[in-house]
Parts: sequence; C-alpha cells; structure tokens
Amino acid sequence: MRHSLALAYALSVALLVTAPVRAHHTGSTLLADKTVTLKGAVVSWLWSNPHCLLKISVKGDDGQVVEWVAETQAPNSIYPDGYRKNSFKPGDEVTVTVNPAANGGPYGRIARAVLADGTTLGNLPGEGGRRGRGAAQ
Repeated sequence: MRHSLALAYALSVALLVTAPVRAHHTGSTLLADKTVTLKGAVVSWLWSNPHCLLKISVKGDDGQVVEWVAETQAPNSIYPDGYRKNSFKPGDEVTVTVNPAANGGPYGRIARAVLADGTTLGNLPGEGGRRGRGAAQ
C-alpha cells in the first residue's frame, strides 16, 4: 500500500511539473509555415532568459500604429546568429520577419531581422548559413 501511494504521488508531481513546461513550449500558438515582414521603429529590446523580446511600432496600411512583440530564443541560442544585447536601440528602424501568432494578434517569433545599416541577423528556413555580425558573410 505504501509503495502504491508513493508511486501515485511521484506520478502526480511529475505530471504537474511537466504540463506547464510542455504548454510553454508549444508551437501551436504560432504559424510555423507562414511569415510576415514588419517594418517599424524599435520600442524596446529585452535581452533575457528564457526568451529575448523585441517590441516594435509598425504603421499599417490604414495608418494605425500597432506595437508588435517578437520573441527569440535565449541569448546563448541566438548569439551565433549575430544577435547581441545592444543589437536594437529604441528608435532604430528595423525590418523583422516573424512567424505570426495563429490568432492574428501582434505577436510572433523572429525568423530574421535586418537593421537600418543592412546587417542581417538570423535566417529564414532554407537559407542556410549564419549572417550575423562576426559570422561568415
């Protein structure tokens, strides 16, 4: 009886711990097979674990300004693609290609970013190679 109770407790704890982790890393909130290109001004750049976040103001065709939030992976994962803590500064003009949110909201995952000076960070699927600062061009 005691062994069964301990096993049930351990299983319950394991399920409680892994469920939020799986939900956090689900890809179902983003459209992995679609990209949207955004041009706008940087509002903020958060260089932090577990995800870096870029907030940009984008003016739509209707003249309305919408703040988009675009995420990347952790700093150590995006560093090889040229991203740095100081890659984006408020007011910088950028072009960002994202996998957009499935619900149509102003949110996405960065596939590539092009800075005002033409520097490209990251790549789109199928492009191959790395293009960021310090990487082979």
